Amino acid sequence: MTETAPIDGALGARLLAWYDRAARVLPWRAPSGTRQDPYRVWLSEMMLQQTTVAAVGPYFRRFLSRWPDIAALAAAPREEVLREWAGLGYYARARNLHDCARRVVAEHGGRFPTTVPELRALPGIGPYTAGAIAAIAFDAREVAVDGNVERVVSRLAAITTPLPQAKAGIRALAGAMMPTVRPGDFAQAMMDLGATVCTPRGPSCPACPLRDVCRAAASGEAERYPVKLAKPPRPLRRGVAFVLRDAAGAVWLTRRPPTGLLGGMVQVPTTAWSEAGPDGAARRAACPAPELDWRALPDPVRHVFTHFELDLAVVTACMAEAGMPDGEGRWCPAEDVSGAGLPSLFRKVVGAALEAAGDGAARRRRGTRLSRR
Repeated sequence: MTETAPIDGALGARLLAWYDRAARVLPWRAPSGTRQDPYRVWLSEMMLQQTTVAAVGPYFRRFLSRWPDIAALAAAPREEVLREWAGLGYYARARNLHDCARRVVAEHGGRFPTTVPELRALPGIGPYTAGAIAAIAFDAREVAVDGNVERVVSRLAAITTPLPQAKAGIRALAGAMMPTVRPGDFAQAMMDLGATVCTPRGPSCPACPLRDVCRAAASGEAERYPVKLAKPPRPLRRGVAFVLRDAAGAVWLTRRPPTGLLGGMVQVPTTAWSEAGPDGAARRAACPAPELDWRALPDPVRHVFTHFELDLAVVTACMAEAGMPDGEGRWCPAEDVSGAGLPSLFRKVVGAALEAAGDGAARRRRGTRLSRR
């Protein structure tokens, strides 16, 4: 890029021409020239926060089939929404999704507000999501800057200021690129360019419609941008998970507290998670049936969260006689566990326990294999 080729609306117009040829076909996008459904835009943007398009597609279709509009989602029981979300991760999004649906119905008559300030006042909607909804659903001239847009702009201008300090400058440049028409399509074009061409690794610079004005491409160091500060190592926390089964092989499931990490999700009983790990008293307090003979699996289950890694020791026991363990919960037949709404972590835990018990072949025949990956 030279000083005579600034980042301005002319680049945005070029990007729109590329988008008309190369736009991705996505289940939440309306055909070209058709007005976008605000409910679909909002639902997809909530799901896409920190999650890939490939992962979101099946969840989006299931949600839309079950709850085709905002009123239906608002009327759904919280537990059902969490169950359908299970496996998508970042579970606060599911709670915010449900709370937002209820707020839109209760306070806005079931119609999404059209301005960024009003959208920002709703649960789970931050600056990017508000800008994306306003631009895509209502064609408002709003800037939506996600990771894809940060990468595109950082490379165009070869911005050496590291993230997150560079965010304000990137946002300003993205706004300068916006053409005078079709702000919603421009927002989606920027996302598509970052997702399909200007990728984090191995960008397809020869296919980029803006290559001739991209400073990073000219330098041959596209992958250097955006510049990011080194992240500190994730701490390792430890805990114990209790997989209790009855004589018929059913698994004892409980529910996590409504707020906090994995809030409201189904689980097997577990101790608190800490770097030191639980002591004997904490184990006994969390155990659903302390009088039973608990056996430990040889290896813990490792799971990576955004800010820490977790090693859960898995212990198993069988309640041979009819009865109810301590605390609130329910027995779930082993063949139904995969549909019980367990988050990925507890799918791994239960999968490891059933595998150790020799149930792997039976579960594969029933089509209910629980992934440990």
